[in-house]
Amino acid sequence: MTTTVLNDHEKMKTFEELESAVRSYSRGWPAVFERAKGYKIWDTEGNEYIDFFAGAGALNYGHNDETMQEKMIEYIRHDGIIHSLDMGTTTRGAFLESFRDVILTPRNLDYKVMFPGPTGTNSVESALKIARKVTGRDTVISFTNAFHGMTIGSLSVTGNSFKRHGAGVPLHHSVSMPFDDYMEGHDTIAYLERFLEDSGSGVALPAAIILETVQGEGGINAAGMDWLKKVANLCKRWDILLIVDDVQAGCGRTGTFFSFEPAEIEPDIVCLSKSIGGIGLPMAITLIKPEYDQWGPGEHNGTFRGNNLAFLAAQEALTHWETDEFSEEIQEKGKFLRDTINRLIKTYPGLDAQARGRGLMQGIAMGKPELADEICAEAFQRGLIVETSGPKDEVVKFLPPLNIDKEGLEKGLNILEDSIKTVLGQ
Repeated sequence: MTTTVLNDHEKMKTFEELESAVRSYSRGWPAVFERAKGYKIWDTEGNEYIDFFAGAGALNYGHNDETMQEKMIEYIRHDGIIHSLDMGTTTRGAFLESFRDVILTPRNLDYKVMFPGPTGTNSVESALKIARKVTGRDTVISFTNAFHGMTIGSLSVTGNSFKRHGAGVPLHHSVSMPFDDYMEGHDTIAYLERFLEDSGSGVALPAAIILETVQGEGGINAAGMDWLKKVANLCKRWDILLIVDDVQAGCGRTGTFFSFEPAEIEPDIVCLSKSIGGIGLPMAITLIKPEYDQWGPGEHNGTFRGNNLAFLAAQEALTHWETDEFSEEIQEKGKFLRDTINRLIKTYPGLDAQARGRGLMQGIAMGKPELADEICAEAFQRGLIVETSGPKDEVVKFLPPLNIDKEGLEKGLNILEDSIKTVLGQ
C-alpha cells in the first residue's frame, strides 16, 4: 500500500486559492481538522493534537461536551426554536434564570443581562454606547496593549497599531493610559489621576474606563488586585463608569467565574462572550447595573442575538459553577502550570523569559520575540496547538480547556519543553 504524503501547500490549497488573505490561524497551523473531543483535535491524516488554544478562549469546557451535545440534538429533533432575535423562548428564559441563580446571586451581584450581537466586539460596542448615553460624555479611557475587538468602537479602545490601522479611518473619542506595570517603577494610577485632575492635560472627564484584568492578545499582562481596586475607586470618585472586558478572561479562565472577583470590585458594566456559549457557539452578553440600563427598546439590536442552541449549551455550562469544586480545580491546575513555566524559564536561560498571567490564562514572554513563533511552530509539528500574543508576538500563550486533566496538561507541557530544546539547539 502506497501512502501519499501531502506537503503543507497541497493540504491548504483550497484555502489559499479561495479564501481571503485575511485568514491567520490556518497559516500557523497548516492542517485540515475534522474531529475534536475534550482537549484533543485530529486532522484528516489522523494526526492528534493537544489543544492549548481552546478556540482563543471560546472552548473553556473543551470540545464537544457530551451532555451539551445530547441536549442540543434532542432540542433540534423536537423542532426547538433556533433563531429568535430577542423574542421570549424557553431556552432564553432558562439561561437567564440559571445565570441569576448560579452566578449573580451567590456573588451578591445585581446586573441586567443584555444580549447584543453574538461576539465579543458586539458586547464591547454596546458597553461603550450605554456608558456614553448614561453619562452624556464621549471620551473613554483604555490602556496600553488593550484588545477589545475589531469593529470601529472597539478598535478605538484597542492598543495594537496594526489592528487600529485596519480601520481605515481616524479612531476618536478615546485616550490610552499605561496599564499596570507598563512603566517599570512608575505609579500608573497616579499618572492617570493626574491627567483627570489637571484641566490642562487635554483629557476630558471620560464616560468610562474599560480594561481587561488580564490582557489576552496584548501579552498576558495581569493587573495586580491592588491596581484594579484603585482603578475602581478612582471611577467612583470621578463618577466614571467602569467596564471590565471579560470576554477572554471570564467564564473561569483565571480561576473564578469573573476575572475581577479576587479584587473584590463590582464593575458597572461587564462584557462576556467566547465561552459564555458553553460549546463554542456564538453568544455574547453585556451585564449592566440596573440604574444604568437606560436603553430605549431596540436602541441597540442585532439579528443574531437570539441563538437558542447557545443558550441551551450555556445553561448546561453553568452547572460547573454550582459548587466551588470546578473553580478550585482550575486554580490547582493554574498553580501547576505556573510552577512548570517557572522551571522552564530557570532551566533554559537562553529564553531570557518571564512568566505572565494567572489561572489557566498564562504565558511565557520571550526576551527574543522571534523565539515564540519558532517554539509554537515546532510544537505544532510535535502535536501541540499553542499560539503567540503580545505586540511583537513575543509571548507563548497557554489557553487549554479548563477541564483538561493532569495527564493532558503534563503531556502538552512536555511537548513544549521538547520544542524549546529543539529551537535552542539543546
